[in-house]
Amino acid sequence: MTLLIWFCAVALVVHLFSIVLVLVWRSTRHEEPLPPRPPAVTIVRPVCGLENNLESTLHSTFRLDWPDYEIIFCVATASDPAIAVVRRCMASHPHIPARLLIGDDRISVNPKLNNVIKGWRSARYDWIVLADSNVLMPEDYIRQLFSRWLPGTGAVCSPPIGSAPEGFAAELECAWLNSFQARWQLLADAIGFGFAQGKTMLLNRQIMARAGGFERLGEEVAEDAATTGLIRGLGLKVRLVKQPFPQPLGRRDLASVWKRQLRWARLRRASFPLYFVPELIAGAALPLTALTALVATGTCSPLSALLYLAAWYGGETLLNKSFGWHTGSLSLPATVARDIVLPILWIAAWFGNGFVWRGNAMTVASDEDAETSSTKARLRRVVDKTRERAKTLTAFRN
Repeated sequence: MTLLIWFCAVALVVHLFSIVLVLVWRSTRHEEPLPPRPPAVTIVRPVCGLENNLESTLHSTFRLDWPDYEIIFCVATASDPAIAVVRRCMASHPHIPARLLIGDDRISVNPKLNNVIKGWRSARYDWIVLADSNVLMPEDYIRQLFSRWLPGTGAVCSPPIGSAPEGFAAELECAWLNSFQARWQLLADAIGFGFAQGKTMLLNRQIMARAGGFERLGEEVAEDAATTGLIRGLGLKVRLVKQPFPQPLGRRDLASVWKRQLRWARLRRASFPLYFVPELIAGAALPLTALTALVATGTCSPLSALLYLAAWYGGETLLNKSFGWHTGSLSLPATVARDIVLPILWIAAWFGNGFVWRGNAMTVASDEDAETSSTKARLRRVVDKTRERAKTLTAFRN
């Protein structure tokens, strides 16, 4: 029982220390002053399908406090219903240079990269922001990105922050995105090991050319993981913004939240294994289990357990409040549910490599494994077609 007591104590200290360190880092970290003549910027936004709050997030691109920027919207297919939304936004803001590019250039297994490559190649300026369509941009969006371009920087990014949730499933996603994933990513930056997040990435064309070109991001299934590797390979750092940008969630369902979190977990496992392994003990599930055992055996009083939980989740609430992240009546039960499910998600991430992203079957397996998997899939299709033809021929004969 002594071991369990020590485990609970250490877990709580690490948990609260991570929160304090992120808050201190946010309040003390250095920001680079803008140059007298801010550089012109190209914003490339890949769009695919009608997402929640799509019109408001795309409209926010046209309301930025920056003297010179252009917008390039990228859509893979001419039949995408999001095209109508893009065109409405462009028509509503004719004073902002904006273009819509349609087409799919297959340079990798990553559909998003295949979509944005035409935007990268068409960009007028060397400073290029890649921003997912569901990122809601504040007016100082570009200013925040450049304020973190310190000497020795190769990319500036932002983790997604869940906002405007509707229903428990969206609250659960908020609990995952904000005080868990964003916290640990900000902590990594605080200790000098920042890594890219594909929701928002400020890149420089000349730096990417030194790394072998933008196309090299296709060497991995996740473009943000590839960006991290290339930037670090140049001896530069990936840094995060002071106030991460929101993603209005709207209404979600539990199945879609689980699939999204499983996809991200498998990508983290494959791309950043040293960050992923400790995730099993980063949530409250294991300390809660140990605490339950201590209460059941009389080693710990129920009051002590309640105080422990108050300290644990009070720390996360403080973090959310300090950053101005969403906090509502469902936030606490959603955060507890997240911690209960977290070990299940962690285990599931190790069993299987495949996931589906926007209708595209993908894998985090190595090239050899992926090729084997692809070959097996082709063989299964051949067998299935052969069986169908045999059934059709038998029916015709009968």
